[in-house]
Amino acid sequence: MKLISTTFLCGALWLALITGMHGSLNLKWFAFKVPGAAAESEKFRIGFLPVTCHLTCPVTDFINQQVEGQSSFEPVRFSGWPELKEAFLSGYTPATFILAPMAMALREQGVPIKVVYLGHRDGSAVMVHKDSKIYRMEDLRGKRIAVPNRYSNQRLLVFRALRNAGMTIKDIELVEMPPPDMPAALYSKAVDAISSGEPFMGQTEIDGYGRVLWLTKDVWPNFISCVLAVHEDFIKNDRATVQRLVDGIASSGKWIDQSMDNRMDAAKFVAKNYYNQHPRLLEFVLSKPPDRVTYTNLALRKPDFEEIEDLAREAGIIGGDVRFEDYTDASFVPEASAMNASAYEGLKGGEVPPRK
Repeated sequence: MKLISTTFLCGALWLALITGMHGSLNLKWFAFKVPGAAAESEKFRIGFLPVTCHLTCPVTDFINQQVEGQSSFEPVRFSGWPELKEAFLSGYTPATFILAPMAMALREQGVPIKVVYLGHRDGSAVMVHKDSKIYRMEDLRGKRIAVPNRYSNQRLLVFRALRNAGMTIKDIELVEMPPPDMPAALYSKAVDAISSGEPFMGQTEIDGYGRVLWLTKDVWPNFISCVLAVHEDFIKNDRATVQRLVDGIASSGKWIDQSMDNRMDAAKFVAKNYYNQHPRLLEFVLSKPPDRVTYTNLALRKPDFEEIEDLAREAGIIGGDVRFEDYTDASFVPEASAMNASAYEGLKGGEVPPRK
């Protein structure tokens, strides 16, 4: 019996040793992975929320699958900003779409984050109840306005609009609210105005109780809310992959803006495969008007970010220690003249294929 036990133990140890050596040498079980250091065959994760500001993330993934047969990254949908931020801080997502002021604040706090491209231009609005008597910023004096959170550019948008109207933050009541909750709050008149990324603003129009006070494109031209950011180690360890990512996002953005047919196709396959929303929401905000949100002209321009910096300091989001050169890396931005739209030919009126 003792001989059998010894033989069994030796066999088990030998099997464990061989398995461990195979895992270490061939499967890289114990290899320490820094974000961006994955093998080319492995996908890295990108965080996104189901908003139009992040639309190029799922569009790029879908087009890669249809044109090349596979995507080089794995888009990961989050329900809110806290979860998305924590995933990036933990290294779970070495790349993410994130609020521009949040990226600035994280960099100021010592987080190795770099903005490498924009997510969009414009794409937000301030909505009021259709029955209200609010028709200009001054009419919001003493009213409640909901914004996503303290790091959102919608909050800075309100600061900017107040300043232009000769008002201050003391003239209104600003409340923070998750964007998906905003339509119901406006419907019930729990708040007087709401502002967030689409399609939640458009939802109030479709459902018949919301009215546009103003679109961001009309009061803050080329408005930026979200950006594409990566961990600095990603850049240090795999610049080529970061470049392919930015090029793909840029090409997809140009494809979206190429025609209304492309926009409607994007609304269908993104709504079904990524956002879990009714396509009519994205179809509405991508077409009424067509320039409500755009996905070209996404280069990193210092004056745009400096205006956000000034407003962020005024709003108490950042201090005075962070500058454009600290939190951005514009070396990946493709030349506009050399950038081509993705080669995807669209759905051609057919069914939306599922994600692979």
